[in-house]
Amino acid sequence: MMMTPAPAGLSPAEAADRLARDGPNALPRAGRRSAFRIAFEVLHEPMFALLLAGGVAYLLLGDLTEALILLAFASFSVVLTVIQETRTEHVLEALRDLSAPSALVIRGGERVRIPGREVVCGDVLVLEQGDRIAADGRLLSAHDLQADESLLTGESLAVGKAAHADAPATAHRPGGEDQPYVYSGTLVARGSGIAEVTATGPRSEIGKIGQSLATLDTEAPRLQRETTRIVTWCAIGGGAVALAVVVLFGVLRGGWIEAILAGIAIGMSMLPEEFPVVLTIFLAMGAWRIGAVGVLTRRAAAIETLGSATVLCTDKTGTLTENRMSVVALWLASGEDATLGEAPCAFADYGPIVGMAARASAVEPSDPMEIALHQAHVEVCAPSEPVWTHVHGYALRPDLLAMSNVWRTDDDRLVVATKGAPEAIADLCKLTPSERDRMTLAVDRMAARGIRVLGVATAVAADTDWPETQAGFAFDLIGLVGLADPLRPTVKAAVAECRSAGIRVAMITGDYAATAKAIAAQAGIADGDVLTGDELAVLDDAALAARLKTITVFARIMPEQKLRIVQAFKADGEVVAMTGDGVNDAPSLKAAHIGIAMGKRGTDVAREASAIVLLDDDFGAIVQAVALGRRIYDNIRKAMAFIFAVHVPIAGLALLPLVFGMPILFGPIHIALLEMVIDPVCALVFEAERGERDIMQRPPRDPNEPLFSVTMIAWGVFQGGLAFAMLATVFLLEVQGGMPEAEVRALIFFSLIAEILALILVNRSFGASIIEAFARHNSALRAVLAAIVIIASLIFFLPAAQTLLKFGSIAWIDMVFALGLGAGLLVLLELCKPVVRAIMGRGAIARPATA
Repeated sequence: MMMTPAPAGLSPAEAADRLARDGPNALPRAGRRSAFRIAFEVLHEPMFALLLAGGVAYLLLGDLTEALILLAFASFSVVLTVIQETRTEHVLEALRDLSAPSALVIRGGERVRIPGREVVCGDVLVLEQGDRIAADGRLLSAHDLQADESLLTGESLAVGKAAHADAPATAHRPGGEDQPYVYSGTLVARGSGIAEVTATGPRSEIGKIGQSLATLDTEAPRLQRETTRIVTWCAIGGGAVALAVVVLFGVLRGGWIEAILAGIAIGMSMLPEEFPVVLTIFLAMGAWRIGAVGVLTRRAAAIETLGSATVLCTDKTGTLTENRMSVVALWLASGEDATLGEAPCAFADYGPIVGMAARASAVEPSDPMEIALHQAHVEVCAPSEPVWTHVHGYALRPDLLAMSNVWRTDDDRLVVATKGAPEAIADLCKLTPSERDRMTLAVDRMAARGIRVLGVATAVAADTDWPETQAGFAFDLIGLVGLADPLRPTVKAAVAECRSAGIRVAMITGDYAATAKAIAAQAGIADGDVLTGDELAVLDDAALAARLKTITVFARIMPEQKLRIVQAFKADGEVVAMTGDGVNDAPSLKAAHIGIAMGKRGTDVAREASAIVLLDDDFGAIVQAVALGRRIYDNIRKAMAFIFAVHVPIAGLALLPLVFGMPILFGPIHIALLEMVIDPVCALVFEAERGERDIMQRPPRDPNEPLFSVTMIAWGVFQGGLAFAMLATVFLLEVQGGMPEAEVRALIFFSLIAEILALILVNRSFGASIIEAFARHNSALRAVLAAIVIIASLIFFLPAAQTLLKFGSIAWIDMVFALGLGAGLLVLLELCKPVVRAIMGRGAIARPATA
């Protein structure tokens, strides 16, 4: 320990200059898209370009009304996308700000508290117990200073710090005892000190790891790649057909403006622009739904991957457990013991050991174990207990894992209270072999139950001439105190749900093997082998791969070993989800298919490396996210099948009149109006569909399964082809029967709307009957149906709307006939489902294939 007078620190002006020169003390942030940038990206969509071209064409024809309507449709799409994506961009920024520490610095000779991002090199940091250190620094003075550096090193215990006058302000690595350096992001566990800042932001140890991770590119989500590819092919095909229509129409019929409008209508009808809309809205809404259960989605790829996860690697503390300690067991040197859940007041007869354990802790505790001991002391011991005065203390040392406090009692005696590792306490008490064996047996019994054990002893000091170490006292063993971090209430059910869903749960922890195995058993993790870090270190890759099949608990694992475990699982063909919170966890989080960072106790670096963040550090939220991920993927498939189906009759009805030399049925305004039905259906109705009944009772899906499978496309085209055949038959018969063009257009339009509704109901569920589909609650479907009924009624009853759309007035019987076509299609497709399954396989209209 070294104490020196505190320096005056930087002047405010000098600090401001350095802040301007070096930049803020913060990790580099990924570029956030502004609302203008999002809007600019949306404006590049092909459908928007077609709507603009249609609007210009109508302006050239002098039809301002239809031009404005098309532009209004385009604007609606842009606004919806911008609002949703902007909301998503803001969420992570808000979460990152939660962890920004403040700092107490000396500037101009005065202590001032400033935001952590304003700390600069040369600042003098004042460090106190419980502080999150804001920057890397060199200690100028230290008083019993200990720092928890587990986020950087994985060391489970706080390490002592010591100031050295000649310590260089050069590169150094965290870890180990008596270093004269402190590091950004670590926690002052005990004592106090003063440090001069040597590195901030990206130049700090935590920042260097963050920078290296920031340079790694994240692969585009598979769904996005597939969708881009199929939309590109559809756009090329649709564009070619549209160009051919323009040329043929212009050459054969004359009127090039009308030809352009016909080509635009064909292009709009054949371009499945709903695909990217579905992905954008489904994944954004999926992120929102997953966020509602306490999980922040940082990358859209995580949502699609969640449904195929086969292995879930989870840490113990704070994820499976509540990250709070409580006294649950006591053992006295006389052989008596007590065990109970979480009611320390029931230990009333064990007041002396509880009181001595609390007095051996920090007077103002920050360590969870010491907080639990103080709470137990308050509950067990009477409020009228005499007040003792703290007069001296001994900290933990690498060669003696015990700490002691000397107290002056109310009758002026000097009592030493000591606690620590049982073996260290046994050495201090100089136990005989038989006494040591008896204590070891009690320790083993507690450890087998997942309890962390501390030995407690006491001694009497003759005077204030303190010995150099605790070994200078004559200690008597009082007994053992057992503490446990209780399981979260949701964990057991969540693990059971994982197992029923075919997801293997493996625990990776730094705890001892006996403790880890006991907690795993309590959590319901499948019984299996335990592999320790030391055993892992001597295994080659082949031997590790062979052992993985039977291992369910990895104990005494260092953070850097997590990466090797993840890589071994991946090499074995597993789809791996991995939890972590520390800086050293970042590589394994990045390497896993689904990296899961802790929101409360995790570092910014871990969050940046992860795909999702647990806002409440709760394991149960992971399982809920998996179920939602499966539901979202299922619903995307349903929406995609519907899109394929619905575009066949629209494109067919746009082309049919050209083939037979009849008047054009639908122009751009009709297609745009239909898109106003289709887009909400895809983006709202299917997104809101509830999960299938067996969503968490089936194995994970094959991650290599394509979204646009041949069977799914064939089923969609079959549905659309049947709808088109019915509508084409009606169209040709009515034209041959002499029905006026405007009335035919109206009849076919309303019939198409009815058949679109039938396609919605058919595709809502993979396996449910039509009766079940009707009964399933979907508020979005009700809203869309209500909107369709209102719009159809307005068109049916308002002459102005009919004039705008070039519709003729049709009779009630025609409207009933249109609805009958929709009902007939619904019945036919439901009857076809079993046959299609038999011919094409279950993957056509059932759940995705499983791994």
